[in-house]
Amino acid sequence: MGSALIGGIAKSNITPPGNIIVHDPNTESVETLVNNIGASPAENNTDLSSKSDTILLAVKPQYVNSILEEIASVITPNHLVISIAAGVTINKMEACCPEGTRIIRAMPNTPAMIGYGATGIAAGQNATSDDLGIARKMMQSVGIVVETTEPQLDAVTGLSGSGPAYVYTMIKALANQAEKEGLERDDALQLATHTVMGAAHMLEQTAKSPQDLIDQVTSPGGTTLAGLAVLAELEFENTVAQCVHTATERSRKIATES
Repeated sequence: MGSALIGGIAKSNITPPGNIIVHDPNTESVETLVNNIGASPAENNTDLSSKSDTILLAVKPQYVNSILEEIASVITPNHLVISIAAGVTINKMEACCPEGTRIIRAMPNTPAMIGYGATGIAAGQNATSDDLGIARKMMQSVGIVVETTEPQLDAVTGLSGSGPAYVYTMIKALANQAEKEGLERDDALQLATHTVMGAAHMLEQTAKSPQDLIDQVTSPGGTTLAGLAVLAELEFENTVAQCVHTATERSRKIATES
């Protein structure tokens, strides 16, 4: 995800690629970013932080506190810290940093890796409107961004963070059954994938609501109505709602455990 964001930032000309300083224990990852986009390598996290104004923490949650403690000695009032680590609250990050450190949490999702991300951002008490603007520009380089409160990031996690897996499950089910109905496997998967893509683009590009578009494709006594009746009987909408709710609750719990 960090590489995806760096690539988006470079392509969007937010800052010259040479101004993007990177460090990772995996030297191959660093070499790829240096060779592909012209990023500058840092010797370690402290070196990176001392040369940067904005620090993007693109690490697993269990490493956030130790990295912040590592770089705390070089964090100044000029630094903005943006974390994409799930479950690590702003309060917990602030406790590892000098008083007054400006922190923003962001929750992107995996489609950001191909420029179709959906990200929620929330500001800590010390972050400014300019800081939010920087975070928004960074995340918009790989998709769309919504500004939320920090508690709302749990719902962002349950919806857009976990949501791609729900969509992939639906695509898999559509394709599997279409294959059983007689289609070739590759054709079924391609049709299922583009059906979901097309429906999403229709919703995005028209002023119609989801229900408007459902009504548009449904006619009395038709095939769509018959299929929708099965979805209603099996409580499809409630099942999806419970997926979002359960993932959101799990995100809330993780925040208390980390």
